[in-house]
Amino acid sequence: MLKRNIQANSNSDALIIERIQNDNDLNGFIRLPWQIYKDYPHWVPPLLRDVKFKLNQSKHPFFEHAKIELFVARRGTTITGRIAAIVDDRYNEFHKERTGFFGMFECVEDYEAAKALFSSAETWCKNQGMNRMRGPMNLSMNDECGFLLEGFDIDPVIMMPYNPKYYLEFCERYGFVKAKDLYAYLKSDIGVVDRIAKLVERVKSKENVVIRPVDLKNFKQEVAIVKDIYNAAWELNWGFVPMTEKEMDLMAKELRPICEPELVLFAEVNGQPVGVSITLPDMNQVLKKLNGKLGPIGILKFLYYKKKITGARAIVFGIKKEYRLTGISSVLYYETVKRGARLGYTWCEMSWNLEDNDLINRFDEAVGGKLYKKYRIYEKELS
Repeated sequence: MLKRNIQANSNSDALIIERIQNDNDLNGFIRLPWQIYKDYPHWVPPLLRDVKFKLNQSKHPFFEHAKIELFVARRGTTITGRIAAIVDDRYNEFHKERTGFFGMFECVEDYEAAKALFSSAETWCKNQGMNRMRGPMNLSMNDECGFLLEGFDIDPVIMMPYNPKYYLEFCERYGFVKAKDLYAYLKSDIGVVDRIAKLVERVKSKENVVIRPVDLKNFKQEVAIVKDIYNAAWELNWGFVPMTEKEMDLMAKELRPICEPELVLFAEVNGQPVGVSITLPDMNQVLKKLNGKLGPIGILKFLYYKKKITGARAIVFGIKKEYRLTGISSVLYYETVKRGARLGYTWCEMSWNLEDNDLINRFDEAVGGKLYKKYRIYEKELS
């Protein structure tokens, strides 16, 4: 493991930055959050195996177009912080930029350690030829991203981050500035809004639209439809990067065991798919009981607590551009809510939305969503 001394003395508590070199080092990197969040009741532990796979550069398809360097801060034998420095060639090619990223950031309340970690990631990104660093991305905009800005007294839902408030202070003190805020809306009453029922029927008739659930027996073909709509619907969004075939296949494989088929809906016009809505049960309610492990006992807990999930997250809601003003979004929403209520869910988080995506934000508010959480992505020019 390569080391960089931050303090020029022999004090055993001197701050040292180390670059991850092997699996033993990686285990310390992965397990740090259990130390950081031991007194944070709203934190949800990720599955250790999932984090390890995400960082596996020889197996995860993200690394077919991206590079990463992992660093930890240490005082004596104690790891006090961690960070990933990332360059995604696919992002830079798509946006014609030279932007590096930081992610996987965790740190005790020690600004000196945070500063040294940010500096290490910045130097690495500079050495890769980048002129800007943005984050947090864990590891891209298609993963968890942003630091929680508002809503610290509520558990995060599936695939959404959680962090101490002081991470925001550390970023701003170092020189990061706001790049973009992300919004999360909560609809706590999942009952169907009767007043839009007639509107839905009119749109169905006028547009010849049919809503159908995912067909798991033809899963490969269904994933291909999601890929097509996803990349078409989001291509102009800030920070968007089209997923590769392998990345989309991996996400589909990971989500298949936890998805509820009645909440993965396609909108078709004249038999052609034009929209998709994917709403996932909030598996964080289960993960919170597992403490990062999924052994034999963990599987039993998983099966038991999965039946007790009370809410969901609307994670994907996309309509092809030419159909966005037709009312099909209202039809997809109506069908999702109706089916979710029938399955026993009592609330749904709609996230995340770009702060300046007025069309989707107004829609979420119009259907009764309350803006209840915000997340911030930071950036810094690398002079």
